[in-house]
Amino acid sequence: MAQTAVAGVHPQRRNLFEQLAGLQRAFWMVNIMEMFERLAYYGVRVVIPIYIAQADEIHGLHFTQTEKGFIFMLWALVQTGVPVFSGGFADRYGYKRTIAVSIAIKIAGYLLMAMQRDFWPFTFGCLTLAFGTAIFKPGVQGTLVRTLTLETSSIGWGTFYMLVNVGGFLGPPLAHFLYGWSWPTVFFGCAVIVSLNFVMLFTYKEVPAGGDQSGGVLKVAATTFKNLLRPRLFVFILVMSGFWFMFMQLFDMLPNFIVDWVDSSAIVKSLHLPAMFTVQTPRGTMITQEWLINANSGLIVLSVVFVSWLVSRMRRVHSILVGIVIASLGLVAAGFTMSGWLCILGILCFSIGEMLSAPKMNDYLGVIAPEGQKALYMGYANMPVAFGWAYGSIMGGQAYDRMGDKANLALHYLAEHFHITSGVARTEAMVRLQEIAHLDAVQATNLLWSTYHPYRLWYQFAAIGIASAIGIFFYARWAKKFESPEV
Repeated sequence: MAQTAVAGVHPQRRNLFEQLAGLQRAFWMVNIMEMFERLAYYGVRVVIPIYIAQADEIHGLHFTQTEKGFIFMLWALVQTGVPVFSGGFADRYGYKRTIAVSIAIKIAGYLLMAMQRDFWPFTFGCLTLAFGTAIFKPGVQGTLVRTLTLETSSIGWGTFYMLVNVGGFLGPPLAHFLYGWSWPTVFFGCAVIVSLNFVMLFTYKEVPAGGDQSGGVLKVAATTFKNLLRPRLFVFILVMSGFWFMFMQLFDMLPNFIVDWVDSSAIVKSLHLPAMFTVQTPRGTMITQEWLINANSGLIVLSVVFVSWLVSRMRRVHSILVGIVIASLGLVAAGFTMSGWLCILGILCFSIGEMLSAPKMNDYLGVIAPEGQKALYMGYANMPVAFGWAYGSIMGGQAYDRMGDKANLALHYLAEHFHITSGVARTEAMVRLQEIAHLDAVQATNLLWSTYHPYRLWYQFAAIGIASAIGIFFYARWAKKFESPEV
């Protein structure tokens, strides 16, 4: 196994291709497994906000935005809370074994989501998928950390993030194709895709965790809690929670915002986009929301390895700081107007910030992790995601119900201007508004936009992102005395 470089020693920097050529076989195997897992995961994740809560989705579940936020909060707590503990178990019982168990659980989760439409049974399916994902992450990421050196850490995590987003990029067209058949087909198809990782396990040679392989459940749990009391780790987790609070809104709230408000018909006409990229709506032919958001994964696939190499000599916390600021500004830009062009530019700006910050968080924790606790620290990397995503989900769902959901705003308008306070379902609100006000879909949407200003809901999330960036600034100054210049 490659040995970690000695702190304080400055070896000659190898170029991008030399560093890539030096990465081990195990590194590439788990990256391919992660790519399959993300392909299935994002095949569901990019469309599920629409399936759960979009009022005008004919075969959707038609839950409220608050109920959607509640599901995502529970999902976040399981998917990103469990790895705090499962990371230690991956170090103790082996990466390969935990990955195999996680694949079986994820398949069960997809199948449950396909077959359940009531709130709690469907939520249980989501949480089963989240639990399988939580067990999968530390084994894969622990393997990565064990195969990287201090020199190759930045490029290694950049490559990992690129392949994650290859799966993320292919997920939307997969989803678009599958829900052309039916919504259950989306979940069944993703179950088949994730099962391919059982085949990949035969190519995966176990990478030793390098830690104490003795002791049982209580010893692993005790080590997990003990490390959390380390001030540097605790403060970093707390500060990064604000970033993930802001970050996850791109995937949880922006899909609904795009369907409700963004007009991408001009892009369709100017680029002559084929049907695989578009959807017919009452406002005209639009780019599907999953393809608009796919600009995020597309730019990352093309750029993240090069960006990671460029910033490989920058202190990791400084890269995170710059990235959070750029991502926060991009999120506001994506929802500031109804223009499809500006929405894409905002998503691309967000993606640049993501490339500078998200891979560097895992990179940073992997570098400061003690030997034998690599997967454990990769489990800790999920804690800020858990805190930020969970609270952001419930707050985002409530905020969108109140400030952004077009059907709800149509009901408010009917009550305020036509004194219609009952007898109109949320799923029929826009049609009813158009009938009573004698407006077409475009005019009714513009009326609600100019009356209620739904773009303002993004300000609070961007503000928390900026607050997180300020926290990282002060953390970097404080942590500098603990770290070598290479960290």
